[in-house]
Amino acid sequence: MTLPATISVSFDFSQGATFGFGFVVGDEKYGIIGVGTFAASEVPEPVVDLSSVTRSIKISRGRNIMRDTYEAGNCTVRVLDPDSYFNPQNTSSPYFGYLTPLRKVRVAATTATTQHFLFSGYVDSYKYYYPTGQEIGYVDLVCSDAFRLFQMANVATVTDATAGQTTGTRIGKILDQVSFPTSMRIIDTGSTTVQADPATARTSLAALKAAEFAEQGAFFIRTDGTAEFKDRNDVVGSLAAAPIEFDQTTGIPYSDLKYAFDDKLIVNQASMTRIGGTVQTATNVDSAAKYFPHGTTVTEMIPQTDAQVLDIAKIYVATRAETTIRIDAMTVDLLDPDVPTDTMIGLDYFDNLKITNVQPDGSTIVKTLQAQGLAWDITPNSMKCTVTTLEPIVEGFIIGSSTYGIIGQSIMGY
Repeated sequence: MTLPATISVSFDFSQGATFGFGFVVGDEKYGIIGVGTFAASEVPEPVVDLSSVTRSIKISRGRNIMRDTYEAGNCTVRVLDPDSYFNPQNTSSPYFGYLTPLRKVRVAATTATTQHFLFSGYVDSYKYYYPTGQEIGYVDLVCSDAFRLFQMANVATVTDATAGQTTGTRIGKILDQVSFPTSMRIIDTGSTTVQADPATARTSLAALKAAEFAEQGAFFIRTDGTAEFKDRNDVVGSLAAAPIEFDQTTGIPYSDLKYAFDDKLIVNQASMTRIGGTVQTATNVDSAAKYFPHGTTVTEMIPQTDAQVLDIAKIYVATRAETTIRIDAMTVDLLDPDVPTDTMIGLDYFDNLKITNVQPDGSTIVKTLQAQGLAWDITPNSMKCTVTTLEPIVEGFIIGSSTYGIIGQSIMGY
């Protein structure tokens, strides 16, 4: 069966975080300005196409619904290895001497009209399998995105991380500290100012997450490997885009809709403290009376003032004090001819989705949500995407919006 998109898998032996061909001075292929990208490379042909030997791809990226944070994206690519090329002790392998952890893997989907990366990351491990009675072994390339690099890189101080910087500037300084390429960043300015770096030992990911939370924005790794920071104005602004429609008749078809109607995402009491500050609390009395108290505590925050922390506590409670029926996930089969392939392979975080489901009695459930997770399961004969959906992580007033442009029903911001 032919897949609706051509799936390609590339394996890059070059060092460094940057994806693409390394620029090699004097090389007739990789030494042409405007074609190569500057990266470390000692391999004559650093990028290998594994598409023809790939037998399955599983990708998982998204926001953890319970921890309320983006987590590292993961990908497992299973490749056949009939000639033992992935045996690191095979001196006849063209990869001999270059098989090391943290080499780069990219998965892309291409149609006649567009191409999108589905994952870009780094090999955590090579897992070898030689099934009994099977002549050909296979290898799983187990990969994570750049969040794993940030988790492994500790920082004690951040150079030039001074008081009064915006959250976007602070995130840039942290990425500078761990030498993450400037060509792989999309960083909003940020609306919250932060205090000087606390100069405590922590992972760089923890430092980045502290700035993200201070902004009530979003920091994540895109499918092309770029680190992106959306400030809260950008997050709120994303709500204005027209939604992509999914339903059982005229929209994009789906299956395996996962409903939930519970209290696990309710927060009606928040206690938050910045470094060197006093405790700031926010409570929604009506929600606490209706659902019982659901509290959260956050300490060691980095905003510059207690007033900023209080505003964060208020908006955190305001966006989580109520609950309603949720659609947590749905699965889309791209082999269905009614599914627009270009739309699905281009889907990513903060895309608005309007999901309509007709119940057995003819009544409907309609939810407008945002994509906050994508899980791909691809084989030579199948291509499915499970989309995780969430209510907006921060709401705001959107002029002209029928949902977020009604005075008294939206948060004006702070």
